[in-house]
Amino acid sequence: MSVFPQVEFLLSVAAVSQFPPDTGSEIAVAGRSNAGKSSAINAILERRGLARTSKTPGRTRLLNYFDVGAERRLVDLPGYGYAAVRPQERQTWLPLVAALRERQSLTGLVLIVDSRRGVRDEDEELLAWADPSRRSVHVLLSKVDKLNQADRAAALKSATKRLDGRATVQIFSAHSRLGLAQAQATLQELWQKKPPGPV
Repeated sequence: MSVFPQVEFLLSVAAVSQFPPDTGSEIAVAGRSNAGKSSAINAILERRGLARTSKTPGRTRLLNYFDVGAERRLVDLPGYGYAAVRPQERQTWLPLVAALRERQSLTGLVLIVDSRRGVRDEDEELLAWADPSRRSVHVLLSKVDKLNQADRAAALKSATKRLDGRATVQIFSAHSRLGLAQAQATLQELWQKKPPGPV
């Protein structure tokens, strides 16, 4: 039986007025355009094709909400990094992401980082956006199936050192399912966190 038996696409948010009611608990999922974010979402929620994957990085253009039942939601953020997105389109994301950060229902952030590249400055910006002093952040070091065991250990050690207690971190592979149970359990914990207080 699936860990998440009730999963469905809820809506795509293109304007602040379209956000669902600010109740329950929601977790944002973010990552560089080529970090494997959509594959990670599909693997964790055990639904093929729920989040669209593409050979062209950066296909997510809006804030995509998924309903996981029991007043829990997952929010798929647009990828950042080298994706070929027009500056005007990127500017439309900024007020959406800013508004998402202020929602009382946002209890955590899952940050997808390619294990072969490690935590970069752009990832640090998302970490700061989430404000680890107010809500929990969990980092998935993705695509570890492409690394040998020694390199996996080195990637985990490096990320742990750089994050310095601001986030929890684990190795993960959507392809081999390595770390899947841990990622699912962490999401369950994040949804149960108390909403952050006002800024």
